[in-house]
Amino acid sequence: MDDEGERLTTREAAERLGVKPETVYAYVSRGQLSSRRDPAGRGSSFDAGEVDALASKGRREYAAGADAFQIRTGVTLIDTDRYYYRGVDATELARRFHYEEIADWLWTGTLRTGLRCDAPAEALAAARRAVGALPAHSGPTDRLRVAAIAASVADPLRFDLSRDAVLATARTLIPTLVDALPAVGPPRDGDGLLARRLWSRLTAREAGEPGVRALDTALSLLIDHDLAASTLAVRVAASARAHPYAVVSAGLGALEGPLHGAASGLAHRMLTDVLERGSAAAVVADHLRAGRPVPGLGHRLYPRQDPRAEALFAVLAELPGAGPVLAAAREVEATAARRAAAHANIDLALAVLSVTAGMPAEAGETVFAVSRTAGWIAHAIEEYAERPLRMRPSGRYNGPRPPRDLP
Repeated sequence: MDDEGERLTTREAAERLGVKPETVYAYVSRGQLSSRRDPAGRGSSFDAGEVDALASKGRREYAAGADAFQIRTGVTLIDTDRYYYRGVDATELARRFHYEEIADWLWTGTLRTGLRCDAPAEALAAARRAVGALPAHSGPTDRLRVAAIAASVADPLRFDLSRDAVLATARTLIPTLVDALPAVGPPRDGDGLLARRLWSRLTAREAGEPGVRALDTALSLLIDHDLAASTLAVRVAASARAHPYAVVSAGLGALEGPLHGAASGLAHRMLTDVLERGSAAAVVADHLRAGRPVPGLGHRLYPRQDPRAEALFAVLAELPGAGPVLAAAREVEATAARRAAAHANIDLALAVLSVTAGMPAEAGETVFAVSRTAGWIAHAIEEYAERPLRMRPSGRYNGPRPPRDLP
């Protein structure tokens, strides 16, 4: 009697591994599986024990979640309770430099002061026409996405993915997005800092230097945060060699999800409720009674404080009228902490800014999207240097086995 272990056909091995038959041969070519040609010429066979061991390893890696799928990046490092842009503390950069300068640092690795960016006339005109044609109820991400698409159509060189061309696009796209938004206060087009121009798109109140500083700090702190959902979408698009405008559109599409870019709007409404009712405890209780998480608290990547929130809170303390709103935010944090550890995150800090400045609840989403565009482009630049279409995972099919009769 043959005491050799069980042998599997290619199809049987593929079924146990949950992959396509051609993937089985890819495992063989990489040395992860061994095969033997059938003497009768009916293809290859595989040791069942070896196949089961590889399948078990795959399940362990799948259970590991995000840790099982890693992408090399030199843009942002998140380490315990700090984060770094190209190895430099991001909160320190935000304290000492402006948004445009930090964005360029991420793109080039060179820190240059005094940088200012302007929108090309033709692209800006196209973006404004497109945004102006949207219904009045359009959200901020709707406007930004439409502006990006319109600007791309006005750029016949958008398919040039050379580094210099992408950098040129980056330096004009962000101001185009900002200047294409409808002005709420007196427009400040081309008036120095991007933060000053964006302020006039968010509120009719005068910014003053403290307001510009607070908004510029928020923009700087939010530029990148490793592989958030929108950034992963951007890298997939860049892997397919989508041009920078399309890459940004992919990021905006993912950002619009309620679990990503809209979080600060929920925190804004909560703070408004706290200020109107005069009690954080009552508002927190309402959220818990309804089975909803308290907005603006906690972050899965930071076991303690979100460094972005603490850095923005420090600047907001200098903003006129911020005192009661900051106190409301801290009261929410302290109230929620009675039950379990709870720390403010960047969404709560953004909400303090938007409430204090008389901005709408959606303003934080606009700030987030404009700021993160710089980070998306930094990741796209990295991805353009990689092998094309490398971001192409294989599905693990778990549906009915073919062939099936039509129902």
